[in-house]
Amino acid sequence: MANVFFTSDHHFGHKHIIDFESRPFSDVEQMNEVMIDSWNSIVGKDDKVFHLGDFSFLNKEATRNIVARLKGYKILILGNHDRGRTRSWWLDVGFDEVSEYAVIYKDFFFLSHEPMYMNKHMPYVNVHGHIHNQKYEGNHHFNICVEHWEYKPLSFEQIREAVVASEEG
Repeated sequence: MANVFFTSDHHFGHKHIIDFESRPFSDVEQMNEVMIDSWNSIVGKDDKVFHLGDFSFLNKEATRNIVARLKGYKILILGNHDRGRTRSWWLDVGFDEVSEYAVIYKDFFFLSHEPMYMNKHMPYVNVHGHIHNQKYEGNHHFNICVEHWEYKPLSFEQIREAVVASEEG
């Protein structure tokens, strides 16, 4: 049975993100290669990956080359840095599905790029990216940005366990 993973904010090709987010890479080429290797060390070819936005700053050919190297069935939820390109552009570079809007997964997980407003009466956990090294307090947000997870996608089970454990605590 295929596994399901979540990740966000790779910013492939964005050299300034190394300084902005204190990423441990000497240059953009090293960053790109480590992130590709990290993805492929976790994801199998039959697995599904939800990428919650801000995937690449590279041109179409370079982005297509990276997507082709990444294992799994890839679903992109557009981030603020992705929205300057059309949905068809992202499909052309190799994403299997692209959504311009947030997605509800398993009736409980609200998948979005930017953190969404949530309160204790809402029946969801917002799995999101966008805020990189920052984190929201409480049980209603789960930041999936690569900086928090050693540049590797996180499995659905890991997220579910973290959310259930925090609900019980």
